[in-house]
Amino acid sequence: MPEVSVGAAHLRLVLAMMLELYLDLLSQPCRAVYIFAKKNNIPFMMKPVEMLKGQHFTEEFNKVNILRKVPVLKDGDFILEESTAILLYLTRKYNTPSYWYPPDMKKRARVDEYLAWQISTIRAGTSKILWLKVVIPLFVGHQVSPEKLYEAMEELNLAIQKLEDKFLQDKPFLIGPEISLADLVAIVELMQPLGAGCDILVGRPKLQEWRKRVELTLGKDLFMEAHNRILNPQELKSIIIDPPLKAQMKPLLLKMLK
Repeated sequence: MPEVSVGAAHLRLVLAMMLELYLDLLSQPCRAVYIFAKKNNIPFMMKPVEMLKGQHFTEEFNKVNILRKVPVLKDGDFILEESTAILLYLTRKYNTPSYWYPPDMKKRARVDEYLAWQISTIRAGTSKILWLKVVIPLFVGHQVSPEKLYEAMEELNLAIQKLEDKFLQDKPFLIGPEISLADLVAIVELMQPLGAGCDILVGRPKLQEWRKRVELTLGKDLFMEAHNRILNPQELKSIIIDPPLKAQMKPLLLKMLK
């Protein structure tokens, strides 16, 4: 039997202990987790999962997450789903700077408030635009009616106005003078419609300035790295959908569009 060097054995041990993140950077929550880990110098091994190619339905991924969703964190034998839970786990385990999730009870409550509110408003609305303009046509083979797009844009605009009036107001960031998890989660969501060629912050100077501050704080290079695919609408429109996934989803999507 060949001898294994101490260095090789140590490397295998380090890799076995390293945090694993299963991510698809077309997904807003995945981008939030990716940016947070990178920004805070948290060592991790990225496990790419391309959902439009059906990779979340493989048996291999099912062993990691029976919910068949991303993001997923695997820390040794501990597996955690849901982006908010993952972000909070990372803040606690790696003792990240307190501004991400402030120790002050009221400030922390404001972060919690935004994270709870945005799921059915900002996230739902921004995702819907990308699906209607790009993803659904890839599945069904034709464009969605202008009426449905208009209705979705109106709903999203109402949510964005509430984001500005209720959460941002006249502050530099959503919670106050420093960035927090609320800003990180918000910015990745608001970037999603750009994948459909829609800049939903046009005509909203206050939010445009906020976006610049968030990008600058996160780091322009890291921000662009995480958003590289979503900022390329032409590439998105040329994605080949996994055939079994297409066969499964097409009837459901056509029914939804009626």
